Amino acid sequence: MKKYDGPDAGQVRLDDPWRDPLASGWGEGDGSGAPVPTLPAPATEPEPGPRAADIYLEVQRSAAFQEVRRRYRRFVLPAGAAFFTWYVAYVIAATMAPALMARPVAGVVNVAMIAGLAQFLTTFLLTWAYARHARLRRDRAALELRWDTQEMTRGARP
Repeated sequence: MKKYDGPDAGQVRLDDPWRDPLASGWGEGDGSGAPVPTLPAPATEPEPGPRAADIYLEVQRSAAFQEVRRRYRRFVLPAGAAFFTWYVAYVIAATMAPALMARPVAGVVNVAMIAGLAQFLTTFLLTWAYARHARLRRDRAALELRWDTQEMTRGARP
């Protein structure tokens, strides 16, 4: 923190040593009136070769990537629909059938309490099933795709 003399002697300026003027935005002044640094123009044309964006598009169109996406969708869409249906059924039953939800099961425990706790249980079960499905059906193929992509982008230009 520095205090300056002169017409703005009452103002205190904070100098942040971690501030990166290039990351903070283009054309943004730092309050000192100094010009904002700009990147120099490249001196030569980039080397010919595949661009990283082209490589990622190629991977996205590959059969292996499409298979990973297909496996993901085959699990997530039905599981998400089933869980959402179960949740909506619970909410509708709680609002439309209060007599059913208030029916005692054991002592003070009623149907609504059991259904509410079952919501938590199904959340944990679905999370476990998703992690298991990902580990057994998608992770290995996705890791192979990642390694292939890394090898292809090693010499690629941005």
